[in-house]
Amino acid sequence: MTRKLIVAAYLAAILLACTARTTTKRVIKQANKSAKTSETLKQPAVYLPTDSLLATAILKEMKSRRRKLNQQEIILAIARKFIGTPYVANTLEKNKDEKLVVNLRGMDCTTYLETVLALARCVMLHQYTFQDYLTTLRRLRYRQGRISYINRLHYYQWWLDDNRQMGLVAQIESPNPPFTAIQTIKINYMSQNPQLYAMLKGQPERIQAIRQLENASAGLRERYIPTDELGDTPLLRSTIHNGDIIALVTTKPNLDTTHLGLAVWHADGLHLLNASSLRRNGRQVLEPRETLQAYLQAHPSNPGIRVARLTEPN
Repeated sequence: MTRKLIVAAYLAAILLACTARTTTKRVIKQANKSAKTSETLKQPAVYLPTDSLLATAILKEMKSRRRKLNQQEIILAIARKFIGTPYVANTLEKNKDEKLVVNLRGMDCTTYLETVLALARCVMLHQYTFQDYLTTLRRLRYRQGRISYINRLHYYQWWLDDNRQMGLVAQIESPNPPFTAIQTIKINYMSQNPQLYAMLKGQPERIQAIRQLENASAGLRERYIPTDELGDTPLLRSTIHNGDIIALVTTKPNLDTTHLGLAVWHADGLHLLNASSLRRNGRQVLEPRETLQAYLQAHPSNPGIRVARLTEPN
């Protein structure tokens, strides 16, 4: 291929990605504008006293330790507070209408990640009340912090894009290597399988709104680190930090990722703090003994990882 053709192909790829992101922003704006129903009004949080007591206790403890810890250490300290917490799926799907659900007694990989990051963000901002935590959790979980089922950031791509726009998270996609692979986004699992989602059953308007948002994300191209680049090297240790957000890329149709967790370095390499649904892990939050590379090598449907980082407040 000639140099001119290479340049032309590169520019075409950039144009395609920019067009996809512009379309996404337009569809999101239309969805927010047209969704002025009772579902989008401010909803109360749903939680038990044990949830508020635990969140408050963690914030109180971290307040006393704040000056001695950097952001990476704060994230890991909070993340490890939940080791042993049972894995529980679908904790956000228990209400007829969307509400801000807080459940620190049982978590899936997404709610575990959101819980840890919301608490850590509060500590970094010197905000230590339960209401502060609720506000931060809402901003992390919902598009522009607006509570509705449509605005819940169901896919990792949506979660990342919105939280980047809100200034809460930064995507890590360099250097190359180790970010040698590219994922082209195609996500429409929810609209194609509404029977699997309690809050989509019998809700054609919601399904259509979800489908529009899914289609708007099509064609985005995102860099990731393939499994064979996840060995314990100085380069990888300088690229991925303790407490970074790790998303497992998937080859499964119509999805972008299938699991989330937090990076933690051990002497033998990179590990993943996560809420695991696996029986062999006890179906709980854990800090596994096996490296992330070893796990991925045994799961070829996850060919690598995407990386993001909680931003430090100014």
